Parts: sequence; structure tokens; C-alpha cells
Amino acid sequence: MATYRVLVSDPISEKGVEALASAKEISVDVRTGLKPEELLEIIGDYHGLVVRSETKVTAEVLAAAKNLKAIGRAGVGVDNIDRKAATDHGVIVMNTPTGNTISTAEHAFTLMLSAARNIGPAHSAVLKGDFKAARKAYQGIELNTKRLAILGMGRIGTEFAKRAQAFNMQVIAYDPFLTQARADELKVELAATPDLALKGADVVTLHVPLTADTNHILNSERLALMNPGAIVVNCARGGLIDENALKAAIESGHIAGCALDVFETEPPPNDHPLFSLNKHVVFTPHLGASTNEAQENVGIQVAEQLRDFFVTGEIRNAINMPSLDAAALAAVGPYLDLARTLGKLLAKLGPENADSLRVSYHGPLAKKDTGLVSRSTLTALLEVSRPNGQVNIVNAPAIASQLGIDLVESTINAKTEFSELLVAELRKGETRYRVAGTIIGRSPRIVEMDHLYVDCNITGRFLFVENDDRPGIVGVLGTALGSAGVNIANMDLSRTADRSRALTVIEVDSEPSPALLEQLRTTPGILRVLSLEL
Repeated sequence: MATYRVLVSDPISEKGVEALASAKEISVDVRTGLKPEELLEIIGDYHGLVVRSETKVTAEVLAAAKNLKAIGRAGVGVDNIDRKAATDHGVIVMNTPTGNTISTAEHAFTLMLSAARNIGPAHSAVLKGDFKAARKAYQGIELNTKRLAILGMGRIGTEFAKRAQAFNMQVIAYDPFLTQARADELKVELAATPDLALKGADVVTLHVPLTADTNHILNSERLALMNPGAIVVNCARGGLIDENALKAAIESGHIAGCALDVFETEPPPNDHPLFSLNKHVVFTPHLGASTNEAQENVGIQVAEQLRDFFVTGEIRNAINMPSLDAAALAAVGPYLDLARTLGKLLAKLGPENADSLRVSYHGPLAKKDTGLVSRSTLTALLEVSRPNGQVNIVNAPAIASQLGIDLVESTINAKTEFSELLVAELRKGETRYRVAGTIIGRSPRIVEMDHLYVDCNITGRFLFVENDDRPGIVGVLGTALGSAGVNIANMDLSRTADRSRALTVIEVDSEPSPALLEQLRTTPGILRVLSLEL
């Protein structure tokens, strides 16, 4: 019987549905065209949800989705998903940024060419019988040697740049994440700001997400920076352009025209201000990803991502937490269970109402993608300290922030006893408690507790006993446990350098009774006793 149920609420390719259903752990229901109230009624039964742009995954939907663990968006944009609500409810959101890359880049490039050569208006004129008049009216603009500004140099912007360079255009790019080394590799000029990219540009194409910072990124002031006769292309998101400002710039003659696949309001009204223009303009109805190949690719990709998440734990193209593909999972997977154990220990042994959790890495481990390891430590800490809360690796950082706990990651440069080491330290002001672990062979081990060296398993039933370092304590512990019928599976002893304090870690086969624990706690010389199942 399948463990997970996945709802496909928007159309994806049949091969995508087949990819999901290929896992015996997953059952798939395809129910497209659901009304909002219908989705609300059934979403609580599903662990996974596949959408395109039609289904609106609102905060209300997410509140009703009690079992939902992951949402897969077949496409790039996730405007139809309430990402904050998804994160608060611990739901991973994944998109498919590569599936429609070529399709969108080709469409944007086609729009640029069509606007430059008046393809749309000229086509309409021919159909109306105005052949001779159209030849005179629709003189075009050559793109050869023209200066192209690309705002957003992700996958689509990069593909656009390659095509523009084949047309002998000069490419200048702005992207806050584009490094000089990467710009040099792509053979594009790097601009530090959008203004510098647009200054003197003959064409601009937009390839950025719509956020509070990018809303109307192309306004009247920035349009004025472009060369007279420039062309504006937008195949990304409506709202990136101040459409009224663009209309004014075209009517003034400063901007020659535009090519738009997206609009602030979709569908746009019939009396849209730009639709009255008749030269160097072309409009399409959000067709950037609409090719047979792209539709097939994004459907297969989103299905494979969701399938692999449920079956193997891989997380690819997540937008609200670190991704962890197969290679990264193989590299850090053994440390995930260790991280959870360290988090549980800190929740019981560390200071209450802590203000920070520091997770540190030593050796080759420090060079791996450890974001999920840190989150696993934090998640386990919060799960133990907030047993009634719904905490997972997605919402743990948000919950920690609400509690005033900072998650800090660092590397260890000092020499240690181990080639690789994972250290977790919980802090409350100057009060600190740290635990550490490593992988020995293939076995994860706890190797340090509050600066005392130990060697114990990461799973099992344990007694952690802190005591004065004096003769007889171990005998007292063994006698008390034996008298209560609690068998000792393993025992590890450690003490401070000055022999003032010792730690005894005892792995037992059964849970000690409250009476036994109270007996041990009242024994002279024993400072603290903790019974914990890891």
C-alpha cells in the first residue's frame, strides 16, 4: 500500500504523472480544474501537491493541508503559492527552473526580433491588403552592434545573452549575484546597478522575479537612461515595468516600442494603454514556457523531484530551504542522524531559553553543503523543547527566530582529535553547553559532551550521570541499576583534567523507573542524572 498520496491539480504531461506513479510508495490523483472550495475540502488527505499557475495555494489551503509535506511547481514562478505560509506550516516548495529555460529564452529573443522589425503590425497590414503601404510604414531596426541590457542573468538571461552575442550585440548585464569572474566567462560587461546597465542601452530584456524590490524596476527615470529609439522586452513577470511610464516614453518618441509576454493584470483589459500603439510593438499571452518540449520537461522534472523527495529524501530546487541532491545527500547523509542526536542532547542538557545555537564543522566536512545538517540540529532541539509544536526542517529557522534563537554556522580551524567533527553548542548569555560527534568507519558516534571526551552510540536508551570524581560512584551506579533489574549494555567514563568532575554515560536495555532515578539523584556525589532515549 502506498505511503504517500500526491494530488496533481493542474495539467502536466502524462510522462510526469507516470514518473510519480512509478514509485510504489506513492499513489497519484489527477484532479484538474478544482474550484478553491473543492481544493480546501480534499487537500488534507494529501502529502504532496503538484501545481502549475492555475491552482492558488493560499494560506487557507495550507492551513487545511494537515499532511502536506511538499509542493511541486511545474515552472519557475511561484507567485500562486503563499511561500511564507508554506514555510510556517513546514511545507517544502520546489520549482523547476531549468525545464522551460530554452523555451522562455527563445520566446523573449523572438519578441525582440519581432518588435525591432515590426513583424506583428506588418503581418496585420498584409492581411488587411495594405501591402505597399506597410512596406513604407514599417521600416525596421537592425540589432547588429546594438547595446543590450539584461536585468537578471540567471539561466534564461544567460541563454538570451548567448543568442544576442551571435547577432553581434554588445551585452551588459546586471544581477546582484553575478560575479566578475562569471561575467568574464560569459563574455558580458558587468554593471553594478540597474541604472548603469540601462544607461545608453538600445534594448533591455527583463529576467528577474517579481518582488517588492523589483516591482516597477523599469520606471520613467530608468527608461530615460536608455538611448533614443530603444526597445523594451519583458518575458518574465508582469509588474516589472511601469506600463503607464512605458506608454508615455513611447508616445514621446524616446522609446521606439516594446515586446511583452506578461502584464501587470492578466488577462490585460482590451483598452490597455499599450494596445493603441502600432509600431515596434508585439504582444503575446504569456507564452514564454508554452512549447511542447517545455511542457513535457517541467512536468517530468517536477514529478521526479517530488518522487525523489518522498522516496530518497532528496530535495532539489527548493525555494524555502537548502536543497540536497543525491550527491550532497550521499556526502552529508551520515551526519544528519548525528545532527539530530546532538540537537536532542542540547535540548535536555543545555541552558533553557537559549539565545543562540552554533553549529561548527571541522575537516573535509566543512567544505560540504552542510545547510541541512545545521537545520537538522536545530529542528531536533526545537522538537524536544516544544513537543506540542509542529517543527520540521522547513519551518525550524522561522520558529527559532520567533523564540529569539540565532542559528550560527562556523568552521573549526583548531586542531582536533578527529579528521571530521560536528560540534553543536547552545548558548544563553555566557552559559554554554556543547556536544560533538563524528563518523568512525560508517558509524556515527558522540565523542564529546561539555568538553569531556566520550564514545557512545547515537541511538538507544541512556543514563547521563555527572558526578564528583571520587572512588565508589561507578560501583554505586552499577549496584543500583542491578538491584532494579536494569541491564547495562555499554558504559563510558570521562573526567575533567583537574579530576574535579566526571561524566558517566550508561547505555541500558530498559527504561529506569522514576524511583530509581530519584535514588540516584539523591546519592552523595552525584550532581545530575538524565534518562534519555535517543
